[in-house]
Amino acid sequence: MAEKKLIQGVKGAREFYPAEMALRNYIYDKARQASELYGFLEWDGPFLETIDLYAAKSGDELVKEQAFVFADRGGDLITLRPELTPTLARMVAQKQNELSYPLRWWSFGPFWRYERPQRGRSREFFQWNVDMVGVNSPEADAELIAVAATFLRLSGLGPDKTSILVNNRKLMDQQFSDLGIEPEKRLAISNAVDRRTKMEPDKWDAYVLEIGLTAQQLSGLKAVLGNYDLWKSSEEMVRLMAALVSLGVSEYVKFDPNIMRGLLYYTGTVFEAFDTSGSVKRAIFGGGRYDNLLKEVGGDPLSGVGFAMGDVVVGLILREAGLVAAEDPAPAKVLVTIFNSETYPAAAASSALLRKAGINTLLSPEATKLQKQFKFADKAKVRFVVVQGPDEIAANVASVKDLQNATQVQVPLADLARHIAQGLDPIL
Repeated sequence: MAEKKLIQGVKGAREFYPAEMALRNYIYDKARQASELYGFLEWDGPFLETIDLYAAKSGDELVKEQAFVFADRGGDLITLRPELTPTLARMVAQKQNELSYPLRWWSFGPFWRYERPQRGRSREFFQWNVDMVGVNSPEADAELIAVAATFLRLSGLGPDKTSILVNNRKLMDQQFSDLGIEPEKRLAISNAVDRRTKMEPDKWDAYVLEIGLTAQQLSGLKAVLGNYDLWKSSEEMVRLMAALVSLGVSEYVKFDPNIMRGLLYYTGTVFEAFDTSGSVKRAIFGGGRYDNLLKEVGGDPLSGVGFAMGDVVVGLILREAGLVAAEDPAPAKVLVTIFNSETYPAAAASSALLRKAGINTLLSPEATKLQKQFKFADKAKVRFVVVQGPDEIAANVASVKDLQNATQVQVPLADLARHIAQGLDPIL
């Protein structure tokens, strides 16, 4: 007899067992709460797009190396979406004259990139996207940073654990110009700056020289990247920092000239957040201003600012910081036991009564020993256990044990839902 072979999942795809699903929902709930606190509306786009949407907007690396691309039956090249901003631009351009500005939109959904799976990175991930479209000011940029900082605060990641690093592409472009770096080299230099912390200093110097900078330009560039007061020479950065103080999130934010964000469409403010107290070195989220993207997908020029946060890195950080449980208990706080097979109808009716009252309720699936059912209730972190043996059924009552307070009372069935609801929420 041939040995059974276990079918494996797709490399880099995600599997959400209940504990992982609870973490994903936790991240979603905090993202939703932060978004709605600032008045943003939830939206989403298609999971499939034509590769043409990304080809001129996100750079060759994303299109040629990271996108999942395939031909449909008509021969058109389609991709699983690797990011959302180009979709946002396309959808806004389609209804540009029908929408009210500024748009405040947010989304949370799945994305795919053909990358090497490793800690903090998978080929399939969920991503929170927040964008404000139709306004161009440092104050709008500050509001987006404030939304992101509010998520960190709501998740328990204070400024002692995380930091949002900000920069400005216009400011850096001026520095490149002052150093005599040609415009055609600036995207490559921006990408090199993004890689600086991941490379040994000597190797990074050699890499920048290979791009075409002179030794004098390299020396000047390193001086710029070490100047943490550089923001004071930028009117936009001065206004941004002042707005962050007014919005009450400045303790999260620091200027860092090494933050560049390599994607083609960033034109002004750029920012990234990092864990400063744990072992996760990847960025939690990143974003910035993109003034030209709508024009590139066929719309009229319209400014926007946004950021994106994947669930993988922030999930690692939340787990490492002990801010979410390793396992999630059942969502029900009540277990109705089955005393024996003959009492099942009464137990099922009681569970239905509780659910109609809006109380999440577990019903034991079979009449095992009560001790075993109580053990399950404890593991599921249930608070109340309802028992209806023949005597209780005859008296039209139920025995209710409160596992939290170690008490047990008999309750008339007519009062069962009210008794449990008051125990779960004493204000009722």
